[in-house]
Amino acid sequence: MSHMERSIKHVSLAEALTQGPPPPGNLAVPIFAHGSLAVELYTPKGHDPQKPHTRDEIYFVARGRGRFFDGAKLNGVEAGSFIFVPAGRPHHFESFSDDFAVWVAFYGPEGGEAHSM
Repeated sequence: MSHMERSIKHVSLAEALTQGPPPPGNLAVPIFAHGSLAVELYTPKGHDPQKPHTRDEIYFVARGRGRFFDGAKLNGVEAGSFIFVPAGRPHHFESFSDDFAVWVAFYGPEGGEAHSM
């Protein structure tokens, strides 16, 4: 298939928020997948119970604010924040607002990609 035959995918935050709830065994709602990329919308309520993941991931905070524990310290996050978490690294959100929502994208091989930057 040529690159011209593939479709562009656009999903607004409002549309993604109507896609819930997450499927059994998942904390976030799957929104899009392509190759190794899996994009989900995560809207934790009250507590963030997530465990380290087997693939690299990135978060984009879509709305709200809170604090992100990176395994060593807490960092303030708000709409527009970007977070990279390497595979296997403990992390979670804390003290987040009721409207907190983050796009999360998992990608690459199990165990994460080779280091760069």
